[in-house]
Amino acid sequence: MNIRPAQRKDSFALSALLAELGYGGTESFIDKRLAQLTADPDEMLLVAEHGQSVLGFLSLHFIPQLALAGDFARISYFCIAEGERSKGAGQQLLQYAERMAQQRGCDRMEVHCHEHRTKANAFYAREGYQESPRYHIKHLN
Repeated sequence: MNIRPAQRKDSFALSALLAELGYGGTESFIDKRLAQLTADPDEMLLVAEHGQSVLGFLSLHFIPQLALAGDFARISYFCIAEGERSKGAGQQLLQYAERMAQQRGCDRMEVHCHEHRTKANAFYAREGYQESPRYHIKHLN
């Protein structure tokens, strides 16, 4: 398995994986978002592939902290293709992202995962992530 930064050629695979997460209809804007994320130095969009097949992706954001010595990294989207789950690709991709975060001066990783994603939440728990209560959101649209 190879882990690399996402490229424009990955837009179809990324749309398909986002649909697996329940985010359908991204085809009309995926190219724009992909260009935006790959151009931002505080973002890292990683793709895991085997040969020419994209197995999954992880979107990582580096967030500086004013009141803390170390920064933190946030995973916003993370998906391994349905037929590739539980084979180790997700664990390798997550560990790679954690190393990238450490190299950027982060001492914490954060991921938000809806409670209905029971298998994903169990995966994060196995990887040493602990639940942190109180997350508030306000929709601005």
